[in-house]
Amino acid sequence: MIIDDPLVKAEVEAAFARYEAALVGNDVATLEALFHDDPRTIRYGANENLYGMDAIRAFRRSRSPQGLARDLSGTVITTYGSDCAVAMTLFSRSGAPGRIGRQSQTWLRFPEGWKVVAAHVSVIDA
Repeated sequence: MIIDDPLVKAEVEAAFARYEAALVGNDVATLEALFHDDPRTIRYGANENLYGMDAIRAFRRSRSPQGLARDLSGTVITTYGSDCAVAMTLFSRSGAPGRIGRQSQTWLRFPEGWKVVAAHVSVIDA
């Protein structure tokens, strides 16, 4: 197994950047497209536990588009072989001073491209 193959890593970094742009821009269609459409896909949010793509869709479609801007730091993306990657990042929001967010995502390559199959978001005191 090759860890951090440069070509694979570049693909995941591009998918991660696409996800981040969609998140702060509230591009719900792109956010939904980047998650694996399966009842086994899980997203633990800062205030919600979402089991399956139907729950993730419902959350995304009802979420307020306000206050989504954020700054990332400490982003680490590691690829394992050619079809699996983990992305970890910290984030901060100007509207939440003294708080730091943590985000993790597990990405898998499917025939239609890279998809998130598990995600976790939490916020702690900085």
